[in-house]
Amino acid sequence: MIPDSARLADAVQIFSPTTVDEAVDVLAERPDATCLAGGTDLMVEINFGLRRPREIVALRRIEELVTMTPTWIGAGVTHARLEQSPWPALSEAAHTVGSPQIRNMGTIGGNIATASPAGDTLPFLAAADALIVTRSKRFGRREIPWDDFFIGVKKTALEPGGIIEGVRLPEEVSLRQGFSKVGPRSAMVIAIVSACVLRYADGRTNVALGAVAPTVMRARRAEEMISAEPNPSAAALTEFQRLVSEEARPITDHRSTERYRRHAVGVVARRILERLL
Repeated sequence: MIPDSARLADAVQIFSPTTVDEAVDVLAERPDATCLAGGTDLMVEINFGLRRPREIVALRRIEELVTMTPTWIGAGVTHARLEQSPWPALSEAAHTVGSPQIRNMGTIGGNIATASPAGDTLPFLAAADALIVTRSKRFGRREIPWDDFFIGVKKTALEPGGIIEGVRLPEEVSLRQGFSKVGPRSAMVIAIVSACVLRYADGRTNVALGAVAPTVMRARRAEEMISAEPNPSAAALTEFQRLVSEEARPITDHRSTERYRRHAVGVVARRILERLL
């Protein structure tokens, strides 16, 4: 069933399925095995001694995972390919991920599985109301709304023995969209705050925020207010900024303060929206 497996360093057993079905079969027998795609997050954890996987399911030979259509992004699509995607905000987000070498290896599936609040592609998925598609032997295929999938800091609803197949996007995703983040540098850095805004022709506006809560989040009150403004005035934009800042739930840590993050995310979201009007 499994075309290739090997034992390395007397400790780590590696499986290399070529289809999602094969991967699911392997994981059904080894639900604690670690999935490896680009490895840009996992290898950091291994190098720092934070993880010691004994069984790895390598996913890079599965061609099904690298498909991309107007409503589908396979989990194995790299950040480098996302830079060329038809979604401007996702392209902008992918462009800020690490070095070119990292973008050539790292995948959107890895970004989703890591579930960091600062994951660069996650605000786009939240703003677009994406579904995270998973597959396992026990539950079959599941399409999970993004806000049910991300359940805490680096915690997801992916069941043991499950694999992330990809992301399903709605038929209608406005291309009036933008992404921006604040960090010590403009690229190759983890976001201190990030935001993605989608503005539809009828005024409906979706605002997703990163790095200001345990998971990526939507600023629902700000959305409701600005969506009722077909031509937002300066006062409306100021109120939008205030509401975004108020809804954020940031913390103070080694990279920034709660106060700065709350202020910055409102400014970033407003600037994106102004670009889209």
